[in-house]
Parts: sequence; C-alpha cells; structure tokens
Amino acid sequence: MPLIIIVIFFASCNNGNEASPYEQLLSKPPYATLTDSIHDDPKNPDLYYRRGVLMRKNNNPQPALADFGKAWNLDKKEEYAVSVTSILSARPDTAIEFIHGALKQFPGSIALKLYLVQLYAGQQKTDEAIKICGDIISQQPNQLDALEMKAELLEQKNDTTAAINILEQAYRFAPFDEGLCYNLAHKYAQAKNAKALKLCDSLIQSDSSQPEPYYFKGVYYAQVNNKAKAISFFDQAIVHDYTFLDAHMDKGKIFYEGKKYVEAIKVFELTLEISHNYADGYFWLGQCQEALGQKEEAKLNYQRAYGLDKTFKEAKDSADKLK
Repeated sequence: MPLIIIVIFFASCNNGNEASPYEQLLSKPPYATLTDSIHDDPKNPDLYYRRGVLMRKNNNPQPALADFGKAWNLDKKEEYAVSVTSILSARPDTAIEFIHGALKQFPGSIALKLYLVQLYAGQQKTDEAIKICGDIISQQPNQLDALEMKAELLEQKNDTTAAINILEQAYRFAPFDEGLCYNLAHKYAQAKNAKALKLCDSLIQSDSSQPEPYYFKGVYYAQVNNKAKAISFFDQAIVHDYTFLDAHMDKGKIFYEGKKYVEAIKVFELTLEISHNYADGYFWLGQCQEALGQKEEAKLNYQRAYGLDKTFKEAKDSADKLK
C-alpha cells in the first residue's frame, strides 16, 4: 500500500472516537494530555498538529505523520503540509506527489518548493530541480537556500561560471553569511579566479582564527601552479586546525605531483594518525609507495582504502593491477 494511502488511513482512524494504531503510545505521557483533548474535540486540527510535532521531536515519525495527515485533512494549512512533507521525504515519489497536490492549495509556498528541489536533486532530476530553484528566486530573489541549491546543481552540471554567478548574487544579499562566503571563496579558488584572494583576506580580517580562508588561498595558488605559495597557505590552515584533512591532503598531492614521494608519504601518514579510517589517506599513501616500487605495501593500502569505502573503485582497480 502506498505510504500516502497509509497516512490517510491512519489519519482517518486517529480521532477521538475510533481506536488509533498507536493508542497505547498516545495514552501515555507526554501525549496523554493532548490525546484527551482530541477525544473531547476530535475536529480540532491544531491538537493533532501539536501532538504530531511532539511525536516527531521524540523520534516517533509514523504516528507523527498520521497526526499531521489528520490535521491536513481537517484544515488545509501550509504548516501542516510542510510537516507531512518533512516525514514523507523518506519516500521521495510519495512526497513529490503530495507536494504537487499541496502546491495547488499554496502555490507560493517556498518551503514546499525547497523540499521539492531536494527531492528532485536526490533523484538526479537536476534540470527539474534547477527550474524550481529559478521559480523560487523569481518569486523571492534573496532566498539564500534556493540560490545556494541552484549553484550546487549548476556545479553538478559542470557549469561553474553560472554557479559562481548565482553565488555572487547570494553574496550581494548576505555578505556576512560565513557559509556562503566560504562556498564562494572555494569556487573562486577552484576556478583560478583571483577574487578568491580578496574575499579570503576579508574573512581573515574578520576572524583570523579560522583555517578555511587560508586553505582556499592555498587552493587558488595550487590551481595557478604556484606550488610554494600553495603549500605555505595549506600550512597556515593546518596551524589553525591541525585536524584539517583537506589541507594535509592537498599539500601531500603537491609533493606527489612533484615526485617528492618521501615528503608526500610523511604527509599522508600524518592524515592517518589524525583519522585512522580515512580511505583517501591510505589510497594516496599507496600511490606514493607504488611510485617508489613498493608494490606489496601499495597494494595493501589500496585494499585498506577500498575496505573502508566500497564505492572507491579507483582504489580497488589500483590494487587489482598490482599482481
């Protein structure tokens, strides 16, 4: 039975006059008071909604879904639809069907549209997700979630220029949003855009204790082939956060690319001291060992990497080719 049918069934049962599938749970604290109120006033949607919120908070999603569904059946409020969607999202096809129905009642609902973007993105329906982001941005140009989601989706389509343009639009609305600034700075750096340096300097001026701006500057210099400066900024990021694995890894890769395998090995071994289960650390350690002719050691580390991450096909292939 489709989940939406189950929800409607539970919601229709979940009233003060008929037994609920969750009657035992609902008759105990902290739900008992609201359950008694529902028995007295079974047509009050807010009572079901409040009980659903409490159950969701206490990690009881299915009975919460039944209550949210009942509230929605009794009164078409946007907050009820959003709450139903928040739980239905575990079943994307059912959630998408529900959202489309709810949007007929609330065609301007940003919250429902944002859920739809996430669900389409999760199904690899990138173009559909981008279109809905565009609809949201047309409706509300400063909607940061939609702007950042659209940038991420454009990046997935390898349209880095368009992604940066969208992030710049978001930055104009929220120049003090740290996460947004980091995202834009990283994109600039990866695209060899010198705007990365100015933005990172402003971030450092605002708070010099954070490692990310130094790391982004390192990424920029690595991209423009200034390896010495890149390593210098990766080192500064590490000084500010010794456990910053990306900075260690990028530094190690520069040594590897320069055929400084012994130096690279020291860096990758350090990443494994920081995180014993770090698949990338084992893989790149194996790369260095293979380059030095240490095939048995390299194969073992490739196998360790694949053992930690079964999606790491490159590690498996690298191990298989070492007979």
